[in-house]
Amino acid sequence: MAANIFFAFRRAIFTIAKLILPLGGLYMLMPSKSRAKTNILKFKSEDQVAAALAKYVADLSVKNIKEKGSFSVVLSGGSLIHTLRKLVEDPYKNDVEWSKWLIFWVDERVVPLDDPESNFKQAMDGLISKLPVPPPPPNIYAINDKKSPKDAAEDYEARLKNLVQTKTIPVSKASGCPKFDLMLLGMGPDGHVASLFPSRPQRKEKKKWVTFITDSPKPPPPRITFTFPVINSASEIAMVVTGPEVADAVKVALGGGRGWGGSTLPCTEVSAEGELTWFLDKDAASKL
Repeated sequence: MAANIFFAFRRAIFTIAKLILPLGGLYMLMPSKSRAKTNILKFKSEDQVAAALAKYVADLSVKNIKEKGSFSVVLSGGSLIHTLRKLVEDPYKNDVEWSKWLIFWVDERVVPLDDPESNFKQAMDGLISKLPVPPPPPNIYAINDKKSPKDAAEDYEARLKNLVQTKTIPVSKASGCPKFDLMLLGMGPDGHVASLFPSRPQRKEKKKWVTFITDSPKPPPPRITFTFPVINSASEIAMVVTGPEVADAVKVALGGGRGWGGSTLPCTEVSAEGELTWFLDKDAASKL
């Protein structure tokens, strides 16, 4: 019942937003014409993206913890952690029940966890270590950095299967994959998401939940990554995309076009079971 009210309220907000001008020139909300369950949010600045993203994440945290006692969040690397910075500010810092979060990574560089290139380290330094009551260590699912990329991917998948088996993470009835509450994704200028790159075969993987790559076109080369079946099984996905360097890929993803050379981009394959919400600043949306 609570979930139905939550989604009905959200749909009402987006419907009303189509009829009004940006409040004080701060932002514009508009529904995507290409997907029934896709929302596109445009903001004048990255700082406004950060403020809206914090509220969005905090609201989903409250909803899921109230309904089932936990909130499963999948983080990514790049600039995402910086854009999440307002979560560790008032009013969210002390209001969110951080101890009930379950934190995962959609992809990870196969480097030591204390390496500056590690997505885990970036999240610990920029977000988790700043929380007043961080999730307990068993709720933070880092990769085993002592293993090879192949073994690290297999290990991470085995841990996910155990969490599904113990009902810590629900399973998607549609895909049979783990169904996370929120997947937080960024996007590269080439349209890649997670470590699923346009020119690499991992984006086509349909059977594995977690796969690996040893020749990533973006350093460092060795990585593990969730596959699209897992990504797209999430209840909610936020695509957090800022900066002028991604404007061309945003145009392809949301303008219905094809990628360079006529191929599709990985970002066009993202589609949540619940709702997919794009958070764009003015620069990222400049070519729409």
